[in-house]
Amino acid sequence: MNTLARRLSLLLGLGMLLLLQACATVKSADARDPWEPMNRSVYQFNDAVDTIAIKPAAQLYVKVLPSMVRTGVSNFLGNLGDVWSMANSAMQLKGQATVETFMRININTFIGLAGFLDVASEMGIEKRREDFGQTLGHWGVASGPYLVLPLFGPSTLRDAVAFPVDMQGNVTQRLNDEATRYSLLAVRLVDTRSGLLKTVDVIKAASLDPYSFVRDAYLQKRQNDIYDGNPPSRFDYSETTSSR
Repeated sequence: MNTLARRLSLLLGLGMLLLLQACATVKSADARDPWEPMNRSVYQFNDAVDTIAIKPAAQLYVKVLPSMVRTGVSNFLGNLGDVWSMANSAMQLKGQATVETFMRININTFIGLAGFLDVASEMGIEKRREDFGQTLGHWGVASGPYLVLPLFGPSTLRDAVAFPVDMQGNVTQRLNDEATRYSLLAVRLVDTRSGLLKTVDVIKAASLDPYSFVRDAYLQKRQNDIYDGNPPSRFDYSETTSSR
């Protein structure tokens, strides 16, 4: 296992230890977040790791690479992610989404230079992001309590259970070369964080409680994802633990 893998494993281990130690008996005021004391501790751990390592790497990434190159990298990683999105669309029996994502993959791979150019979007073919957590939600599995994962951030009990499946469904996991797999993982992490530099700073500066803001935004977004942007008009986000 290379140096990056060892560091990730160490950080994840520390995060899990902190998670277990933070299992406090204080009751949360939000029914969706019964493990709030623990989640806040993990949130603080993640924020510290981000401040020390991930954010500086993302800032350097933005400073060194031209915008056009960063866009190409994002497109390439997005094209790889479309393969798993297509599989989840199929598992949800979304025929049109499955066919359109299949078209996106082929167009961007063969015409868009292995995905570095997003030709499909320019042709009006919508990009859809689907994961196994959404698939479980589509088939009626309740989200369960809100959960903050060490290093990986906001989640729910359902999404946390689905996360290992999503990891295995990632195309990069099929690469035989370990160094390449972990390099792509690192690039994906830094690329994603670079796109959130301004957003995270604004949240921290404008919100009295960034933890609550992130939690509420995440839970609302996940419901939106599961209902393909059209949740029931009277949907109560406070009931996410008892309904999909």
